[in-house]
Amino acid sequence: MKAIRLCPPGNLDALRMEEMADPGDPGPGEIRVRLHASSLNFHDLLVVSGRMATATPLGEGRIPMSDGAGVTEFAMSDAVISLIFPQWQDGGAAVASFSGTPGDGIDGYARDAVVAPATWFTRAPRGYSHAEAATVVVAGLTAWRALVIEGGLKPGDVVLTLGTGGVSIFALQLAKAMGARVIVTSSSDAKLERARALGADDTINYRTTEQWSAAVLDLTGGRGADHVVEIGGPGTLSQSMEACRIGGRIAMIGILTGAKGEVRTGLLIGRQQRLQALLAGSRKHQQDLVRALDGLSLRPVIDRTFPLALTADAFRYEMSGQHFGKICLEI
Repeated sequence: MKAIRLCPPGNLDALRMEEMADPGDPGPGEIRVRLHASSLNFHDLLVVSGRMATATPLGEGRIPMSDGAGVTEFAMSDAVISLIFPQWQDGGAAVASFSGTPGDGIDGYARDAVVAPATWFTRAPRGYSHAEAATVVVAGLTAWRALVIEGGLKPGDVVLTLGTGGVSIFALQLAKAMGARVIVTSSSDAKLERARALGADDTINYRTTEQWSAAVLDLTGGRGADHVVEIGGPGTLSQSMEACRIGGRIAMIGILTGAKGEVRTGLLIGRQQRLQALLAGSRKHQQDLVRALDGLSLRPVIDRTFPLALTADAFRYEMSGQHFGKICLEI
């Protein structure tokens, strides 16, 4: 079967399409999945671009991609999706590294088929295409955990999402489906127009409005947002604190502006805010999300889909920042 492999030294030019042995039949407790789609995440980009070393040595190469969607074989042909943290089945946060993450510490899903423990997958949302289902694994689950599992989102809450990438757009859609008011920021008026079409109540161009936190306060009568989906990291965190209400919640889910920087702890304490960093979620969280999506008319936003052979081009497109929502691979 065919697979994409990230070969040493580990960069986009080191991605190779190759033939590999078929994984064979599943053993006890395992399933065989014919993979049909994957979706790109920022973590995948860090790995394949060489900006972040894999959690375990590359050796002769690593099959990338943490998201996988397909159908089980030798069973009922159920549509299934993978887990980014297969070892985290239930309970509170149980991972602190990517050593067990497909596409990083172990081989991922940029291939035709895989045999793995059945507990490494959940059912896919009913009616979703394979590409749509693949977006749930990281982007959908991260937004769900930030807003619902940890945030306790309620109708009428104000949600601020930074940017228009996969997690932010999923957060916009989930929040609107649950009756919240959503404010979206972007540097592109065209993307903000698309966000409004998805239901965003207010939008702010952070390039033309540099103090976007003040704009959020103006839009909320000085109160601020109940929830902030923070993807920027040190470059945006201060304004996220200023834009968040007293006693509000900031979910730190990205570090697009860098991994190190100053945190204004005095402001955080003074405004009595909860700042929580989080990485996707558990299998139980994903099962809960899938059940919720079964009852919602929400469909993930897919910007472009690339064939598996053009995986490097897909990541180059992600690096360009042109996308709105998710970028997917068709396998």
